[in-house]
Amino acid sequence: MPTRRAVVLGAAGAGIAAALPAAAAHGAGGSPVPAGTPPVLLTEQASRRILVLDPRRRVWDPAADPSVVRWQFSPLGDPRYRDLRPDVSWVYPCEAKVRVHRRRTYVLTTASFGFVAVVEHPSGRRYWGTALGPGDDLFNPHSAEILPDGNVAVACSTGALVRLYAASQGPRAKRYAEAVLKGAHGLHWDGARRVLWAIGDDELVAYEVGGTAARPALTRTSAVGLPVGTPGRTPGGHDLFPVAGRPGRLWVSTNAAVFQYEMSSGAFGQDFAGAGEISRKSVKAVGDDPRTGQVVSTVPERGLGETWWTTTVGVHRPASGYKLAGGGIYKARWWLPR
Repeated sequence: MPTRRAVVLGAAGAGIAAALPAAAAHGAGGSPVPAGTPPVLLTEQASRRILVLDPRRRVWDPAADPSVVRWQFSPLGDPRYRDLRPDVSWVYPCEAKVRVHRRRTYVLTTASFGFVAVVEHPSGRRYWGTALGPGDDLFNPHSAEILPDGNVAVACSTGALVRLYAASQGPRAKRYAEAVLKGAHGLHWDGARRVLWAIGDDELVAYEVGGTAARPALTRTSAVGLPVGTPGRTPGGHDLFPVAGRPGRLWVSTNAAVFQYEMSSGAFGQDFAGAGEISRKSVKAVGDDPRTGQVVSTVPERGLGETWWTTTVGVHRPASGYKLAGGGIYKARWWLPR
C-alpha cells in the first residue's frame, strides 16, 4: 500500500478533476443565497491551496471561471516560506481560520505534513511560521490559534501535543512551551476567561498561559470528557470553534456528532437550532454566521482521491450548499475576521 505522502504527491501532479456532475449544479445551485452571506474559506487539499470563494455562486469552478476566487494562498514557490520546505511540508492543508491581530487580518493555516503559518491577508506576508518534521505526518499539525500577545498555539494530532510558540518574537521564532494532549485537533483562545481551549481524542482541556511573551508557559487548569458516541470507543474530538451567535459557547465535533459546549455550565448539548440536520458523523468543520444565522459544515464524501475529502460545503438554516469542481475540501469556514 502506498504511503499517504506518495499518494498525495502523485495526485497533485496529475492535476484536478475537471468535471462537475450535472445533478450538483441543479441541487446546490438552485437555492438563493441570503443577503449578507460572507465569503467561504476553504482548505482545498486537491490543489494544495487555501481559497476564499464568492458566496453568491453555488457552484465554484476556478479553472473555468477564476473570478469565483476572492483570494488564495499557497507557499509553494514563495520565497517568504522557502525555509519551511513547503514542497514536502505543505501537504494536506487541514486548517484555515481568519483572525484579526493588532488591526491586521491574518489567515492561520496548518498542513498535515508539518507546515504551520500565520499569513497576512491579502499580502500573503509571513507573520510567523514553522515546520514540524517536514515531509511526514509524525506531528500532523491540525489547528492553530493566535493569542493577544502575538504568540501562536499549534495542536498536533499525531504528535499528541499542544505547543505555544513565541511567535511574537519574529517570523522564525523557535522557542515554545508544550503540553501533552492525546489526539490534539482543535484550539480556541477564550478572551473572556483568558484560557486556551484545546480538544483531543477524549477531552476538552483549558490551559492557562503564563510566563512572558518571549518565554511562554502552558498550565492545564481543567478538563471535561467528551460525549461518547459508541460505548467502548473513543469520542474522537475534532473541530473546536466559537459559536458566533451565542458567546460563551463552543462548537465541538466528534466522530459521532456535533455539540455546543456551554463554558459556564461545563455541559455539552444539542439545544441549538437545526441540530437534527447539523449533527452527524465525521464533521470536519462547523461554524455559524451571526448575521444570517447560516451554519456551514463539511463531511467526507465517497469516491474521491482521499477518504476525508469532499466537493460539497454544507449550509444549514436554511439547507443549501456549495460545490467545488474537482475539489478535495477538508474544512470550510465563513470568512468572518474576528
